[in-house]
Amino acid sequence: MPTSMKSPRNVLLALGWYDHRLLQGIATYASEHRWHLASHSIIHEKVIPWGWAGDGILAWLGAGDDLADFVRKADKPTVDFSLRRRDTPFAHVVQDHAKTGELVAEHFIERGMTRFCFFSDTENWSQVERGEAFTEALRRRGLACEHLRWQPAGKPSPAQDEWQRRRDWLMTRLKDSPKPLAIFAANGTLAVELRELCEEAGLHVPTQMAIVGIDDYLLSVGAIKKYVSGVDTNLEEQGYRGAELLDRLMRGEKAPIEPIRIQPASVITRMSSDILATGHEGVIRALHHITDHFAESLGVKQLATVAHMSERGLRQAFVKHVGCTPGDRLRTVRIDSAKRLLAGSSEKIESIAHRCGYPNLNSFFAAFRRSENMTPAEYRRIMRFRS
Repeated sequence: MPTSMKSPRNVLLALGWYDHRLLQGIATYASEHRWHLASHSIIHEKVIPWGWAGDGILAWLGAGDDLADFVRKADKPTVDFSLRRRDTPFAHVVQDHAKTGELVAEHFIERGMTRFCFFSDTENWSQVERGEAFTEALRRRGLACEHLRWQPAGKPSPAQDEWQRRRDWLMTRLKDSPKPLAIFAANGTLAVELRELCEEAGLHVPTQMAIVGIDDYLLSVGAIKKYVSGVDTNLEEQGYRGAELLDRLMRGEKAPIEPIRIQPASVITRMSSDILATGHEGVIRALHHITDHFAESLGVKQLATVAHMSERGLRQAFVKHVGCTPGDRLRTVRIDSAKRLLAGSSEKIESIAHRCGYPNLNSFFAAFRRSENMTPAEYRRIMRFRS
């Protein structure tokens, strides 16, 4: 039978956890190869499809024993996107959590940070791998890392008290920690929580607490000043490569013995870690002020006043400790903020200009073109095409 006339592969998505980007990668491969994807009952209704008959399974086998039991008994070529169940006989395509930890360590080191912390909330294999790699990357540079994880002491408290006790404990630890401190949060939810608690505690982010989390989609929620840096874990690539491997298994190839690991794409730098660590008090005050007030009418004169320095002295201190002038730093923060809004929202360009400290469209267009060699509208089109 000609290839074009073959019946499409019937592939089940047995995903105990999923992300739309993982699904996008799978869907792209499925579309290219005319697969039929069966998924609705598991993804949306958590119903195990006993009796399903098809060609192969793409799974994310987490805590649910019933789903794992079903996949084992289905006895079909299977790719698991998790390593939580290492004893299963399936092929695995997983995130390279060790590379993620190394990437975050380099991100902080490049910014001159010297104090580090890894914050997690479980002994999940992915969090353990991230934390161990982060710590080891720092150790190779002669740097130490504290590990921070909530472990209730004494008698168990009522469930309704647990959340507040945990936040009180974390708040105390943040206040007592030496500053500036670079914190790698094991997932996006923890990174957002850290950002919220720092605000409640009056701890400035990023000059006192620099934060990086995991997975961009969780970290872009909220006002522009709330943005948290996050690692793009390349989930689209993971989904595509998993589907590609399943295709080979369904054609009779043997499953690889070792997991295929997908490297993260990059650290998406936002305000929570967009800082260069410095011990110069005047520079710190000025950087702090730029972060909090870049959307306002702001110039070197005001920054010098905040720093309790002369304009000339502030410029010299910035060049020495930051590697650019105060004006350069202000322009960088404004343009970076504009780029985030252009890429991540449908807000009018004129509104974005005002939110980023530009009094009119002409000044915004001129500054953006000088920085990016394109107009804001061109940048938005490019970013939308890439996504």
